Amino acid sequence: MLINCAAYEHGKRIGDIGPEEISEYVKRPECFVWVAIKDPEAPELHAMEKEFGLHPLAVEDALSGHQRPKIEEYGDSLFAVLHVPVPKDTEIEVAELDLFVGPNYVLSVRHRFEPGFHAVRERAEREPQLLERGSGYVLYALMDNVVDRYFPVVDALEVELEHIEERIFSEDSPKENIEQLYCVKKKLMVMRHIVEPLLEMTHKLYGGRVPQICHGVQEYFRDIHDHLTRVSLQLDGLRDMGITAVSVNLSMITLHEGEVTKKLASYAALVAVPTMIAGIYGMNFKNMPELDWVWGYPITLVVMVAIDYFLWRRLRRVGWL
Repeated sequence: MLINCAAYEHGKRIGDIGPEEISEYVKRPECFVWVAIKDPEAPELHAMEKEFGLHPLAVEDALSGHQRPKIEEYGDSLFAVLHVPVPKDTEIEVAELDLFVGPNYVLSVRHRFEPGFHAVRERAEREPQLLERGSGYVLYALMDNVVDRYFPVVDALEVELEHIEERIFSEDSPKENIEQLYCVKKKLMVMRHIVEPLLEMTHKLYGGRVPQICHGVQEYFRDIHDHLTRVSLQLDGLRDMGITAVSVNLSMITLHEGEVTKKLASYAALVAVPTMIAGIYGMNFKNMPELDWVWGYPITLVVMVAIDYFLWRRLRRVGWL
């Protein structure tokens, strides 16, 4: 589905154009064309391939819509694949943005996510002095918007992890805590798979042999790299927090089991004393003078209760009961 198709000259919007007019405007050195499409069918994307002169291998990758984040050079043009996280109830789904960028055109193809990049286009059109830099600046603006979408997701994961840590000490639900921690760990891995390749490839846009399209806007891509570094460091910190939380949760389980063991041992001791005394007097040997005592039975009960009361006080004092 075609979302937007507009031509620009000297940083200002000329107006909307039809898809069949793209090739005419692309030939003008002072113009560039910015087209956005969503979930395209093969005929629609092949029509764009013809109008822009796109490389067929890049078009094939865009049609599949399941590529690893990357930036590839095809002559004087770039093909970039960015992943966009889409948080759901218990997981993070990964959407995809494919960008075809040439000296005087930008084609964005998004798969499986809303909202789009209408705000990016509006912001760029409000700054014609920047938009005049051409397709390199548009590439930056789109990448910057994608990276900005990472921060709320990572912040939400941090809040979720903090809530789990609070439950570890306040609630007796170790199994649920473990399940939640592994759910967070899975989300963190998804975010790392999104961020790490992008962190590597943005470095190539401002350092070393910079693609011709990015000349003049290297400092903007360096800013994106700095943001990605912050996200990566935050993910590293959350991963360490998750590992620590799992260890603490397991330790709490061990402590709880130790408390249960101590209580069972204490009750066993309280039962053992009467059992021992009753066992002795249940042997029925002849030479047991206590068996003939008139007060033998009540005295024995009193002794049992007294010893158990003493043990109960001692165990209670040391925290076993």
